[in-house]
Amino acid sequence: MLTESSAERVDCVVIGAGVVGLAVARALAHAGREVIILEAEGAIGTGISSRNSEVIHAGMYYPAGSLKARLCVAGNRMLRDYAASRGVPHKMVGKLIVATDEAEAAQLDGILAKGKANGVEGLAPISAAHAREMEPDLACVAALWSPATGIVDTHGLMLSLLGEAEERGAALAVKSPVVAGRPTGRGMLVSVGGAEPTTLLARQVVLAAGLAAPRLGAALGLANVPPAYLCKGNYFTLAGRTPFSRLVYPVPVAAGLGVHFTLDLGGRGRFGPDVEWLADEDYRVDPRRGDSFYAAIRRYWPGLADGALEPAYAGIRPKISAEGQPAADFLIHGPAETGQPGVAALYGIESPGLTSSLAIAKLVGELLA
Repeated sequence: MLTESSAERVDCVVIGAGVVGLAVARALAHAGREVIILEAEGAIGTGISSRNSEVIHAGMYYPAGSLKARLCVAGNRMLRDYAASRGVPHKMVGKLIVATDEAEAAQLDGILAKGKANGVEGLAPISAAHAREMEPDLACVAALWSPATGIVDTHGLMLSLLGEAEERGAALAVKSPVVAGRPTGRGMLVSVGGAEPTTLLARQVVLAAGLAAPRLGAALGLANVPPAYLCKGNYFTLAGRTPFSRLVYPVPVAAGLGVHFTLDLGGRGRFGPDVEWLADEDYRVDPRRGDSFYAAIRRYWPGLADGALEPAYAGIRPKISAEGQPAADFLIHGPAETGQPGVAALYGIESPGLTSSLAIAKLVGELLA
C-alpha cells in the first residue's frame, strides 16, 4: 500500500510528456509552480504527438460552444503567435475543403455555418473554378477556403515547450511510468515505476497521458473516468510529384476528417488518415489498406497514378466514444469532476488537440488556480 511516510513531497506532477502535457507543464511553471513531468517512454512525444498530420486546424468542424471549437479557435491564434515568437518552424499554407458532388456541396454549407459560429478566421466559400485556379490538379464542384490552417513542426514545438518549462524550474523524468496512486488529505500519492521506483506526494496532479489517460485515471482513484476506445489512422506517402501546394480535405466522415492531403514542412505530400477501430494498440501499416485510398483520393485528384502510395506510419486516436456513436467532445476535468482537490484530468484529446494545446494548458491552469 502507498504510504505518505516514505513519499517525496512535490508541488505539481504532470503525467505525460506529449504536446499537451508539455504545454500544461510550461503554463504551470510560468504560474510559479514547481513541476515534475513524468513520462513512461524514453523520450517526449512518442505517442499521439508524433503520429498525426501536424496540422494547425482552424476550428470549423466542431459544434458551437464545444470545448473542441472554443479551444481550437483560441489555440490556433496562440499557437501561431507562439511559433512565430519562439522560432518554431511552421507555415500557414491554407486548406481547401472540397465537395466532389452536389450532396457533398450541401455539407459544405454546414461546415461554413459551424466555422462562422465558432469565429474561424477567413473561412469562405469559393467556386470550383477558383479552387482549380489555386490547385490545377484538383477536381471538385465547390470548396471552402481556410487561410487560417497551417502546418507545424510538432517535435520542434515540444522541444520549445519543454525548454521554456525547464527554464522556469520544471524537471522531466523519462522512463517513469505511473503505476498506481491514491488521494490523501495532503495531496495525491503517485507511485512511479521504472529503474528507480519512487513514491511522490503531489499537491497538484495533471493527467495528460493520451491513450493511457482513462486507465491511469482509474488507477489514481479519480471520479468520472470515461471508457477508452482505440481508433487507428493509417498514413501513406506519395511517391513522385506533389500535386498540391495547399492542404486538401474532403468533406468529413463519421470518425475522422476523411482521407486528406497534407504537406510536411519539406514539401512532401502524404494522404490519410483512414479509420480503423482496434482492440489493442498496433501501429503497423498494412499496405493493403492503401487499396481503398485510391478511390477516395481520386474523387478530388483523378490524376493519382496506380502504385503511387507507399505505407508511412499510423497513429491512434484516444476516443472516448465507441464506433457508431457521435464523436465526443474533449473531457477536461478539474477538481470538481475528478473528485480530488488539486487534480485535473484530460481525456479524449484527439484532433484538434495539437492546435488546442496552449489553450488547453491555459484552461487547466485556471481550473487549478
